[in-house]
Amino acid sequence: MARLVMKFGGTSVANIERIRNVARHVKREIEAGHEVAVVVSAMSGKTNELVAWCRETAVLHDAREYDAIVASGEQVTSGLLAIALQDMGIPARSWQGWQLPISTDDAHGSARILSVNGDQIVERFAEGEVAVIAGFQGMHVPSGRITTLGRGGSDTSAVAVAAGIKADRCDIYTDVDGVYTTDPRIVPKARRLEKIAFEEMLEMASLGAKVLQVRSVELAMVHNVRTFVRSSFTDPDAPELKTAGDPPGTLICDEEEIVESEVVTGIAFARDEAQISIRHVPDKPGIAAGVFVPLADAHINVDMIVQNISAEGFTDITFTVPTADFERAKAALAGAREEIGFQAVEGATDVVKISIIGIGMRSHAGVAARAFKALSERGINIRAISTSEIKISVLIDAAYTELAVRTLHSVYGLDA
Repeated sequence: MARLVMKFGGTSVANIERIRNVARHVKREIEAGHEVAVVVSAMSGKTNELVAWCRETAVLHDAREYDAIVASGEQVTSGLLAIALQDMGIPARSWQGWQLPISTDDAHGSARILSVNGDQIVERFAEGEVAVIAGFQGMHVPSGRITTLGRGGSDTSAVAVAAGIKADRCDIYTDVDGVYTTDPRIVPKARRLEKIAFEEMLEMASLGAKVLQVRSVELAMVHNVRTFVRSSFTDPDAPELKTAGDPPGTLICDEEEIVESEVVTGIAFARDEAQISIRHVPDKPGIAAGVFVPLADAHINVDMIVQNISAEGFTDITFTVPTADFERAKAALAGAREEIGFQAVEGATDVVKISIIGIGMRSHAGVAARAFKALSERGINIRAISTSEIKISVLIDAAYTELAVRTLHSVYGLDA
């Protein structure tokens, strides 16, 4: 017998028929003797509808009331799933974030979880009751106000609940059957990974892979919550789901569980990058701070940074920002031009960041060289490069995205 958290996203609970299908997945685990808590998202499209209502009512609205409104989508789903389970003869009750409580800070709209009290849920496991928990929400305890965790927050809720009740496993059911070496829509030979380390998944999630929210992976890594990504559209009564051992899907786990790591685990790409180059910058102490402090003050995240070798007392600095912040970044730099003393600012939004990810890089030489050689042979120019222990990222022209991803996927043997 194991203690499980099962999380179902919006497409998995999009209508009553799919909610009944989710109930069948839950019933399968109950019949296998497991203790189960379920975390659900709002039905597909409902959160967008609620957000639109807020904006239609008032463009500038109270963030606390916004949270009270948009959190209601998950409340509906949790109640409907509890009813569906009861109809199958399974004891179940719905829980809202504030009832446990899931305690958060007061950053309404993007609150961070501080603690989860799972005592009541664990007590009711002894009675065979399933807890159906509304994801995406919590409560700021001092004020007693409902808070929401930001888009994709139900993943974070699920991992936090799993940590709070000391679950053996957190299953994230979604519309894909696992984590792939890259996007199968670009590389048909992309294959599903059986296991991936927390660090690798964190890089892939932050670099464009939309399977899991970045914060949920961070939380799973901190609390060592073994997490499975699996499909909710598989027949709940399929024989392979009733066998002992790990279910089909991708296990996200500690590096120590992976016996022999591949050199490269996957290729990720992010299209929402913009490049900014500051030309003819005086090369003297304090200039880098003069460039990046105004961007930090404007809450603009800077990623890849390249500085040329100084020539005659001047240098060029190139870096990337999210495309959505491109114009704001240029405006912030324009405001600091006199202090910095640069000659010109140039930029481009038709770029993409391609990243090679793998914990095996730590113990293998020549990984970067293979990538650079392969891209050059395809005539793909590299605008910028950044590296870490388990990641190599290159910035290239967006027109070469698919060619670059396919090339790198093949070069590192991920097609096999």
